[in-house]
Amino acid sequence: MPTANRWLVLAAVMTAFLPVVVDLTILHIAVPSLTVALGASGTEVLWIIDIYALVMAGLLVPMGTLADRLGYRRMLLIGLILFGIASGAAAFSPSPAMLIASRAVLGVGSAMIMPCVLAIIRTTFEDDEERAKALGLWSVVGMAGAAIGPLVGGLLLEHFWWGSVFLVNIPVLAVVIPMVWRLVPKSVGTGSGDWNIAQAALLVTGLVLTVYGIKTGMKGGIDGVVASSMFAGLALLTWFGRLQVSSTNPMLDLSLFLKPAIAAGMLMAFVASGALAGFELVLAQELQYVLGMSPLDAGLFMLPLVVAAAVGGPIGGHLANRVGLRAVATLSMAGASSALFGLAFVDLMASRLVTATLLAVLGLCLGIGLLASSIAIMGSAPPEKAGAAGALEGTGYELGGGIGITFFGVMVNSLYFSAVSQASPAAADAGGSIGEAMTTALRLGGDQGEALRQFARDAFSEAHGTVLLITGVMIAVLAVAVFMSLRGAERMGAAKH
Repeated sequence: MPTANRWLVLAAVMTAFLPVVVDLTILHIAVPSLTVALGASGTEVLWIIDIYALVMAGLLVPMGTLADRLGYRRMLLIGLILFGIASGAAAFSPSPAMLIASRAVLGVGSAMIMPCVLAIIRTTFEDDEERAKALGLWSVVGMAGAAIGPLVGGLLLEHFWWGSVFLVNIPVLAVVIPMVWRLVPKSVGTGSGDWNIAQAALLVTGLVLTVYGIKTGMKGGIDGVVASSMFAGLALLTWFGRLQVSSTNPMLDLSLFLKPAIAAGMLMAFVASGALAGFELVLAQELQYVLGMSPLDAGLFMLPLVVAAAVGGPIGGHLANRVGLRAVATLSMAGASSALFGLAFVDLMASRLVTATLLAVLGLCLGIGLLASSIAIMGSAPPEKAGAAGALEGTGYELGGGIGITFFGVMVNSLYFSAVSQASPAAADAGGSIGEAMTTALRLGGDQGEALRQFARDAFSEAHGTVLLITGVMIAVLAVAVFMSLRGAERMGAAKH
């Protein structure tokens, strides 16, 4: 790799990653609009969001292994083209089912993009210190995409229909694809891992069935279908794991988990991304449904969270190099837990400055945790396993985001429905989410519709606060667990291995 070109290569792959991140946060802002427009149920809304992360998480490992064999530039270009096609299909989806299918294809394209981006950074920057800086810049772009996503989404929804939040990807990709073609050098695959489509399908199916069982069970209780789904999903995942252990050239090299930095980095990526994605989704719903904000105003309100998360990237890289992974992991999780406790009790509108401060603290701590996990994982991976390591990190990130959205969404909807069904006689028509309640209220009209709206708003706010408390406790416990698990590890910087 010519030394003079490495920062241009970084610019190209960071730009390629941008639409993947923007697409995720734009959708959070668009959820209330598309819920009403498509008449989507609470479960359908969660699948519209979740299917992207689940398909991506399931395919990241096989796509990372395939990228190691075929070359990162070729795989990246294919992924970007597929992402563009799926964006167009999603924009013009006439039904929730079509949108779910389009989002699944978006997940396939993203699964091709993510490991290639990280692998190209890993192979381009051999120097530990430069790699830490490069990954810090990469995280800034990723978080900056999350920051501009709500704003772009809000602006589009002020003037256009909900599908415009997907269609905006097309002009971005029209610029990105030529950049990658021009700047990223061709590479010959050097990986030796097996790529087996049956094993890839096994992994995806196992993840989807398991999460479906968790999602449905939390919402409607455990029955035969839910139990069978969870059992089948876990059985398929166990089968996949045994195939990897017994293979001489596994698709997923489980020995990577034996490195303490990689194992700790995966845990951090999973939890931080889950908390950030789940909280963003529910906050966007509360701001629009409960507080009556426009999509643009909601996007502006959330800026402290996403901007602070972007700033947290470079800070996390610096701290990991200076004080070590153990301290960074523990303190970032502890700070995120404290911010969630504060947000559970604050009045979002009456205490705007306090709310903005807590959002910034939460974003900063989660951003630090995410970047530290990236440097730990990629810095500990050998160059020939860069694609597989990038896939592992992406799997932790996306699966964490999907589980986080499921946890926040299902818990809030369950607590919401429990409260509103006791308070409102119209709850039988309100469905299992605030979106369904607002749709029902619009149909009822008059005093009855307004009463249902008010019951739904109060119940949703109460449910949101309860879930924030539960999440805060879980992350606090996790901070202690991370501190204990890294007790015997060396005082390593994120870029040392």
